[in-house]
Amino acid sequence: MGRRHGANCTNGSVYTYHEKAKDKRESGWGSLAARLGKDSVKNFDCCCLTLQPCQQPVVTLEGYLFDKMAIIEYMVHQKKEIARKLKEYEKQVKKIQKESTMKASEGDVLEKKRFLETESSIKTKQAHASTSHGEGGARAKTVASVSNMSDGKDRQLPSFWIPNETPDNKETVIQKPEEKVRCPMSGKVLKMKDLIDVKFTIAKDEDDKRSLIVKDDERYICAVTRDLLSNSVPCAVLRDSGDVVTLECVEKLIRPDMLNPITGQKLREKDIIQIQRGATGFAGSGVELKAVKAGAAMQVA
Repeated sequence: MGRRHGANCTNGSVYTYHEKAKDKRESGWGSLAARLGKDSVKNFDCCCLTLQPCQQPVVTLEGYLFDKMAIIEYMVHQKKEIARKLKEYEKQVKKIQKESTMKASEGDVLEKKRFLETESSIKTKQAHASTSHGEGGARAKTVASVSNMSDGKDRQLPSFWIPNETPDNKETVIQKPEEKVRCPMSGKVLKMKDLIDVKFTIAKDEDDKRSLIVKDDERYICAVTRDLLSNSVPCAVLRDSGDVVTLECVEKLIRPDMLNPITGQKLREKDIIQIQRGATGFAGSGVELKAVKAGAAMQVA
């Protein structure tokens, strides 16, 4: 376990939280928690699959941003996996049907064999009964089996090493796979028509000569208010035009009249798609910023 409290340099009467956390960390007991920093959080304009800035950004109806080529490659791969699993499932179904047909035919043959054995045994018993009655019952019964086991146990196989008694190595039963491609983030059904093209408005600064990928928090601005977009600024996509605006712009400028200020088109509630974003590292918005690893816990009876 951990070090003794009395052996610490302070040798105080209070078992402090720092000492308790240190002993728990060294002993391995209890759950360990760590807070994630900014570097561990995906930026709002990065693909949920590649975790890199999107070259051709598209958004799903749930607000998850993807690079178009990455999500198409994912969907093609999923369709191939579904086709492969369906082929294995159909093969298993045919095999089960074939085995059931064979068992049915074997059962018919076995029933016929049992019927013939029953008929022959009846004739044999009648012949033995008449013979034993004529001889005064002096003759003993004729044993039908050559086995040294009696009372009908000659048909049992008590030896576990006999092939008929060994357990079967049954194959894993394959369940019928789902034939629909699902979003890797939300788990909902994903179709190509549900992917909406996104147009980010680039923040132009003539004095800044840095490339776009180097600008972490100054890449894009709101298409209406020209405010900078970042993980700390909630934003949304207008479905008809694909422009990205802040939620503040949506609440103050768009919702009162439900008109797109860029195109002038009428909007519906489902045409405003909020982008699922990360967080800043100081405020837990969008994602869970605390990682917890469960450990063994001591219980006192």
